[in-house]
Amino acid sequence: MHFRVTHQTKYQYGEPARDSFGELRVRPLETPYQKIVSRELQIEPQTTVERYQDYFGNEVEFFSLPFLHRKLSVRSTTEVITHAQSLSEELLTVPVGDVRQILNPRRWEIFDYLQTSFHVHLKAIPLSLRKKFCHPNSSLREALLEVNTWIYENFLYQSGVTDVNTSVADLLQKKAGVCQDFSHLMLALLRANGLPARYVSGYIEPHDPTQPGHDLVGAAASHAWVEVALPGGQWWGLDPTNNQITGERHIKVAVGRDYRDVTPLRGSYQGGGEQEMSVKVDISRLSSPSPSPRTRTLCSSL
Repeated sequence: MHFRVTHQTKYQYGEPARDSFGELRVRPLETPYQKIVSRELQIEPQTTVERYQDYFGNEVEFFSLPFLHRKLSVRSTTEVITHAQSLSEELLTVPVGDVRQILNPRRWEIFDYLQTSFHVHLKAIPLSLRKKFCHPNSSLREALLEVNTWIYENFLYQSGVTDVNTSVADLLQKKAGVCQDFSHLMLALLRANGLPARYVSGYIEPHDPTQPGHDLVGAAASHAWVEVALPGGQWWGLDPTNNQITGERHIKVAVGRDYRDVTPLRGSYQGGGEQEMSVKVDISRLSSPSPSPRTRTLCSSL
């Protein structure tokens, strides 16, 4: 599928701000199942944008504004083509107990995705809940889909009841949250059972124009889901918010241990007084790709 994704973040300061620094993780990744056709980044006021690849392989863009400014606007527009992931069914029929042993030689590579992290506390999972899932004799597919479905059926999608600091323990009490919370819970359940899993940020097409009534949840801003390491070096994506295996309508941007590693825009500034922030994401399906890949960075003055 071919999409255009626009992600815009705006800041309005009550007083002039200075010495601003921003770090962006909004450029979709290039993968075997996802190709960037074009990309345009607009930052106002004018500044220089630098780039690097972080520890997790994400594309990071960063900038600084040493001068006084009352507004900041960051607009990323990307055309991207996605394809369905093709997996050997044999990878998903391996028993969970065998998967743990098969992955053990790769432990150096997947170590970070087996541990407690800032938002994913394994001790928050009660022993009785941990033992409910991922039995050694269950196939990997069966075990992962069971966790995915359990979260979907037992937790209500409701914005405003949680925030970026909500813990897994809080979510187990509230029984309601958003995609970020559900992904953190799934990561905790899988890691507590010895299955390496990572957090994925990205976007999701909310409405399928070819299938009315097949709407998906989580498209107002960035979406989140989980990827699990498979024998053979591949990762398999699951979306507990929508009780789905990830597919062509999911656009992958960044991966990490949890949300803290993939925050779309973070930074700091001096002064500024009260701050107002707004975020808007638009996703549209296109009929045909642009003629050739291109990348532009436009920086103009407010």
